[in-house]
Amino acid sequence: MVETGKPVFFVDVHSDPVVMRIEGRASFQNSSCLRDFATEMLAQGKTRLVIDFQHCTSMDSTFLGILAGVALQLRQKTKASDPQPLILARVGQRNLELIRNLGIHRLMTVDAGDFKMSFDKCSRPLTQQEQDELTSARVALEAHENLIAADEGNRSKFQDVLSFLRNRVENGSL
Repeated sequence: MVETGKPVFFVDVHSDPVVMRIEGRASFQNSSCLRDFATEMLAQGKTRLVIDFQHCTSMDSTFLGILAGVALQLRQKTKASDPQPLILARVGQRNLELIRNLGIHRLMTVDAGDFKMSFDKCSRPLTQQEQDELTSARVALEAHENLIAADEGNRSKFQDVLSFLRNRVENGSL
């Protein structure tokens, strides 16, 4: 675990599949770097990603929506016959419950056991760029729209959040 207590995503971009290790809480405060990283990897032709959740203490809906968006992006770039483009490894019981509750487990492979892969070479930390409140609202809106794209049943769960975020983004005022 990271000594500072600050949540960090560590990556190994030289492996195939690309691997990421989450240390700490995955939330709206740090999920943009996951989206940006996945976009960067796709631009480089890397279409397989494994994320280690062993030390992920919790997740919020914005992070889960970004995760769903990454899964949808990867699916668009791969053929149905290709291996699963996104694997979540060593997912704890509480995080597994959140993933299943939102239906995003259908977009990826979720391993709740002892995944047989080394995450020791994940040494490059991703950095979260500073965002103004409007940009953060746009990211959160996109993330929650991804959750609805993943499972229409999520619309009722997040309708108030979506209305609030759309209003903020459309009015440009925060």
